[in-house]
Amino acid sequence: MAAAATGFATGFTLILAIGAQNAFVLRQGLRGEHVLAVCLACALSDAALITLGVAGFAAVQAVLPGIEPIMRWAGAAFLLVYGALSFRRALGPAEALSPASQGGGSLRAALLTCLALTWLNPHVYLDTVVLLGSISAGWGAGRLAFGLGAVAASFTFFFALGYGARLLAPVFARPASWRVLDAVVGVTMWAIAAKLLLG
Repeated sequence: MAAAATGFATGFTLILAIGAQNAFVLRQGLRGEHVLAVCLACALSDAALITLGVAGFAAVQAVLPGIEPIMRWAGAAFLLVYGALSFRRALGPAEALSPASQGGGSLRAALLTCLALTWLNPHVYLDTVVLLGSISAGWGAGRLAFGLGAVAASFTFFFALGYGARLLAPVFARPASWRVLDAVVGVTMWAIAAKLLLG
């Protein structure tokens, strides 16, 4: 349960960061267009990448046993930078997201856009394959539970964002809401980095 809870919290925090993919899902949710298909495409893509990271990293570690500390330090460095960028956005110029500003489109166009924002984004590989893979290695036999927790976080987040978008619209029309969200993401990223560095 501890491994699954940590996987859920880590995966949820990583995916929570504001980005093009999340903005697209939010926009689709606000417009009520192809929400199920878009959320499912994002969640299944994440599940595939997380599985690759959790299973693949273990295989690499078996061949190169010295890679775990290297990846742990690299993961911590990435999280520290990621957190710093979140704090920078929180303290920077106030900008509200306007996801409903673009027009609608076909299901095919929505899915192609969604998949492109997912699979062509280099950060998604750092988050899912490298970072979650390296963290899962520290759980040993609980690695599978960690991965399942991270996958559950992806499904929870995307469907909550897609179907809860209309409820969130008035809140995230205010720049202050994004400041708070970025600050929370920054604190969580640094906390996970500290845990990695302290073993």
